[in-house]
Amino acid sequence: MTDRLPLIFSTLGTPDWSLERAVQQAVTDGYAGLEVRVLDGQIIPADLPAQRGAEIRALMRQNGLVIAGIGASTRFSSPDAAERRKNQDELRRYLELANDLESPMVRTFGGNVAEGHTIEETIDWVAEGLAGVMESAEAQGVTVVLETHDAFCRGQEVAAVLAQVEHPRLQAVWDVHHPYRMGESVADTWNFIGQRLAHVHIKDARRKPDGDWQLVLLGEGEVPNREVINLLLEKGYSGYLSAEWEKKWHPEIEEPEIALPQHARVLREWMGAKK
Repeated sequence: MTDRLPLIFSTLGTPDWSLERAVQQAVTDGYAGLEVRVLDGQIIPADLPAQRGAEIRALMRQNGLVIAGIGASTRFSSPDAAERRKNQDELRRYLELANDLESPMVRTFGGNVAEGHTIEETIDWVAEGLAGVMESAEAQGVTVVLETHDAFCRGQEVAAVLAQVEHPRLQAVWDVHHPYRMGESVADTWNFIGQRLAHVHIKDARRKPDGDWQLVLLGEGEVPNREVINLLLEKGYSGYLSAEWEKKWHPEIEEPEIALPQHARVLREWMGAKK
């Protein structure tokens, strides 16, 4: 049975696995593909050797999977224009890589607000930085997706950037945890970025007594993931749901061979229950 929304998982959740092992898990659990953030134990480099790219394309085709996106670490919030240009150059290289790997999108961050500066200034810098790579995005046939992350955890700030760059090759990725922990409702996040939403990161977490967050298996925390799924289905969203199990950054959480099947099972239960 085809999933109502196609499921993928991020290789951020499999930092110690080969890509071949991740592909095997995806096939076993019925995922449609992968979002590549970690490759061969490291954050995927923009200058991936051509031979490795060819191997990856062949591996995905042989297993009927897609690389749904590539996770870059580029940010455009620095007051230093040269630093922002450096990130533009890096993002352009990632766009070329995505084209080579037959991936439709590259994720980017906005970044944090530098000391002594304002969110309004930062929004302008991020918008300017992303506007400057749209020609490359168009040429490569790849979409840049700005994530709800860092100073842009809420849809409100992401929307402020998108409003300045009305280009079809710039869209949003909704990491459901970050707007929630910043107090933005599911409905409000959708209202801000829903019309430009191209990708969704699903994860669950529980607030600890010290105010920090503990990542947990899907449905065991307080992030309103099921509400998000219902809303996406109601609104006609047709992009990917990416299980983002952050094992790379949080080695203490469950192993991927536990978490990835669990995420697939729970997401299918929720989608199946929504009429």
